[in-house]
Amino acid sequence: MDTTSPTRVVVVTGAGTGIGRATARAFAGQGATVVAVGRRKEPLRETAEGRPGIHPFVADVTAEGAAEQIVDATVTAHGGLDVLVNNAGISSGGPLGTLDRSVIAPLLETNLVAPVLLTQAAVPALKESRGVVVNVSTTVGQRGWPANSVYPATKSALETLTRCWALELAPAGVRVVAVAPGAIDTPIADHTGLSPERLAALRVWQLAHTPLGRLGRPEEVAWVITSLAAPDAGFLTGAVVPVDGGALVT
Repeated sequence: MDTTSPTRVVVVTGAGTGIGRATARAFAGQGATVVAVGRRKEPLRETAEGRPGIHPFVADVTAEGAAEQIVDATVTAHGGLDVLVNNAGISSGGPLGTLDRSVIAPLLETNLVAPVLLTQAAVPALKESRGVVVNVSTTVGQRGWPANSVYPATKSALETLTRCWALELAPAGVRVVAVAPGAIDTPIADHTGLSPERLAALRVWQLAHTPLGRLGRPEEVAWVITSLAAPDAGFLTGAVVPVDGGALVT
């Protein structure tokens, strides 16, 4: 299938900001029809502004029945589904001794349960198109993040799911891959509950552990996502690709 074909249908979750917004725009720039999923209408409108190929879809991926609703609406409106990008995620937490269910449960629901249910709902359509699932993880899940263990744990689990699903769905011609961003300039850190001082210290720590010496841009991650989902990558499945400025090799 030609990557510039307007019939290529892509769902991107967490498409209101950051990596999700950049990814939705990147696919649309290739001529794809993109269903941009997010909880808030206004950020999705901004994502789609000036890009008729992007169709905002307001939904909370953790809500009961949301997975089926997203997939059914996409297939009904656009005739199928070729690529699912599980990007929606939250980062919060704290050191041991401060964690309770109110902190842990949303992380698990958003970062782990929602991708499972959405991928499961999408499998029939992806089998029809011999499509692709791209999961968005984090390189911190392969190293460690002091005083914030649950968030990277959910992302490590998502990488395990990537490998398991790649084996499970390969006979149907469905590929499953993941990207693991490092320190990227997105708003996600603003929602961790950290004070401005701790956020500043986090950025210093991230830069100190990034050999290229800068934050990545969402568009740089989006380029990897669209490349992994392209037909030219048709022999690649089960891989987790770091996009981290060299952090994993330090």
